Amino acid sequence: MVFKGVATALITPFTKDGLDLESFVRLLEYQLQSGVDAVVVLGTTGEPATMSPQEKELTIKTAVATVNGQIPVIVGAGSNSTAAAAQACRQAQDLGADAALVVTPYYNKCTQQGLICHYGAIADAVDLPIICYNVPGRTGVNMLPSTFAELAKIKNIAGIKEASGNMEQIEEYIRLCGDVADVYSGDDSLTVATMALGGAGVISVASNVCAPYVCEMTNAFFDGDLQKASALQRDMLPLVRALFCEVNPIPVKYAASIKGFGDGGVRLPLTKISDGNAKLLSEILSQY
Repeated sequence: MVFKGVATALITPFTKDGLDLESFVRLLEYQLQSGVDAVVVLGTTGEPATMSPQEKELTIKTAVATVNGQIPVIVGAGSNSTAAAAQACRQAQDLGADAALVVTPYYNKCTQQGLICHYGAIADAVDLPIICYNVPGRTGVNMLPSTFAELAKIKNIAGIKEASGNMEQIEEYIRLCGDVADVYSGDDSLTVATMALGGAGVISVASNVCAPYVCEMTNAFFDGDLQKASALQRDMLPLVRALFCEVNPIPVKYAASIKGFGDGGVRLPLTKISDGNAKLLSEILSQY
């Protein structure tokens, strides 16, 4: 198990000229103080697609140094090139990461057999625990539960972040693999439902800006207070909807700027949040 509970899929604060490392460090410190169980850098929310290799390396180094072994640092290291993904995982391992989050290949896509070969080759290239990432809405590829059941037999395939939004599929993942690999919710609105089926927690966007709240929710569940956990999940729904009112991470970066973590800037082709959505998000965030 890489972690149990909450891992925050961190934003990467930018300046006009590069990285805003001061804000990034403060965001990491906020996560540690809030009691999250792990952090993810260079995931989708971190905008790695628009970052240079040097920026990615510096981001990993900063996260590893700031966290200093207190919780796992998971590095997003996926690619639609198997060789590139394997190299990114090797770099993450060399820089001190505790695990890698590897998304399914996008754009060129592949078959289910291709997924098995892709992840198998990456797992062979490193000793790091690997968390697969299934998000068909972004990649155009859906990893079937039977495919992950084959991958879960590989020693360092540790789990999967499941963001299909299909609860029956999540249930099947857990039914087939729950005793050998962890299943994490990739949707903030489905965290408690996933854990109730046997999932190990959530890789959360919302916890960038309300980490204590999300931790309270998962802790309540694991402490056996399903009523409290469910109530917190339901009460968080307006915020989750607001955080995804535009393409992630546009809204959460704006929300983070309200909390003092950067200026909310994103890189093209992402654009500034609309005025109407900014007002809506500000009003809802104030309740949390």
